[in-house]
Amino acid sequence: MPARSGRSQAAVAAVALGVTALSAAPPPAAGASPCAAPAGVYREGPGWAQRLTAPERIWPVTEGTGQLVAVVGTGVDAGNPQFAPGQVVSGSDSGDCDGRGTIAAGIVAARPDAATTFTGMAPGVRVLAVRYTQATDGSAASEPDPDALAAAIGRSVAAGATVVLVVVPAPRSSPALQRAVSDALARGVSVVAPAVGDKPESRSYPAGLPGVVAVAATDQTGTPVQGESGDHLSLAAPGTGLVSTSAGTRGQLGHRWGVDNPAFAAAYVAGAVALVRAYRPALDPAQVLDRLTATASRPASGGRDPRLGWGVLDVYRAVTAEVVGEASARAGASPTTVEPAAGPATPPPRDRLPGALAVTGVLLAGAAVVGVAVIRRGRRTSPGR
Repeated sequence: MPARSGRSQAAVAAVALGVTALSAAPPPAAGASPCAAPAGVYREGPGWAQRLTAPERIWPVTEGTGQLVAVVGTGVDAGNPQFAPGQVVSGSDSGDCDGRGTIAAGIVAARPDAATTFTGMAPGVRVLAVRYTQATDGSAASEPDPDALAAAIGRSVAAGATVVLVVVPAPRSSPALQRAVSDALARGVSVVAPAVGDKPESRSYPAGLPGVVAVAATDQTGTPVQGESGDHLSLAAPGTGLVSTSAGTRGQLGHRWGVDNPAFAAAYVAGAVALVRAYRPALDPAQVLDRLTATASRPASGGRDPRLGWGVLDVYRAVTAEVVGEASARAGASPTTVEPAAGPATPPPRDRLPGALAVTGVLLAGAAVVGVAVIRRGRRTSPGR
C-alpha cells in the first residue's frame, strides 16, 4: 500500500463520513447531532443516473427477488413508504439519523410509487440494515473503524445476506477486516464497496481488498469524481446529482436530490449485483465480478482506466450477456461477451444520454459487441494494497 500522509487519510475519512452534507432537520434533543430530513417528494423526470442505468429494462427478467442486500453503514429508515412492509427485514438496524444508509438502500431497493419518478435498481430485493457508525461530524475521533466494519460484515453474512454493500468505507484496513471479507467471499457473498479517496494514492476499504467489487464514481459527463485511482478499481457508476429516498420522513414519502457523494456509486453496482445473482444464481462472487467488468461500457481509451476501472456499469448487459469462459474465469481465461436477448427484457434505448455516453466510451463499447475479447480485470494479490 502506498504511503499516505495523515492529511490524505483524514480526507478519505471525511468523504466516507458524508461531509458532502445532507440537509438536516433540527436536532432531536439539546446537544444531539442533527438528523437527516427530506427535501420533499421528488416529482421531476427521472434523474440522469436513473436514465443511464435504466434498471426497468431488466425487470421483465428479474427484479432481484430472493436476494438479501446488507446495507452496512448508518442504518436505514424503514418508514419511508418506498420500502414495502417487511422489505427492510426484521432485526435490521432501522432508524438512520445520518441519512446515508437510507439513500443507499433507496438506490438499491426503492419500489415504484405513483407519486414519484424515482425507483431503485432492484425493487424485489430485501434489505438488511447493519449499522456500525452513526457519527456525522467528520472529526478524526469519528473516523470509521475497520474492526467495527469487519464485525458488521460478519453480522451481515451470519444473517444470510447474499450481497454486502458497504456505504461507509474505512480509510485503512485491518487483519479483522481482511478476514471478514475473505470469509464473506468464501461463503458466496458478493462484497461491494466504494472508492472515495481524494488522492491517487488513497485507498478505501474494503474496496482495496482482493475480490471486492471496488466502485469508482462519475458525474453526468462521465468524468471521475473521486481522486482515488489504481488497478484495484473494478468499474464506475453515478456519484453526483443523485436522487433517492430520505431518512426522517416520519412515515411519509420523501426524497433527497442533487446528492453528491462518490460512496453512493457503490449502491448502483450493488443493485446490479443483486439482479445478476437473482437471474444467474449459480455464479460465485468472482464470476459476478468478472461479469460486471466484462460487460461495463469501456472508457474512451478502450482499456482499463486508473480512475474508472473497466468502465461504467451497464446493467442490461451485466444481466443478459453471455460471458464465454465465465466458468473458467478463476483459472485465468479471458472471457468474451456476446449479446443475445435474454427472455422478455426490453432492448436498450438508442438515445440514452448521448453526451455522457460519448465521454465514458459507451459508444466504443457498443461497436465492440460479439466476439470481442475482454481483458480480464487484474487479480489483486495483496490485501494491503
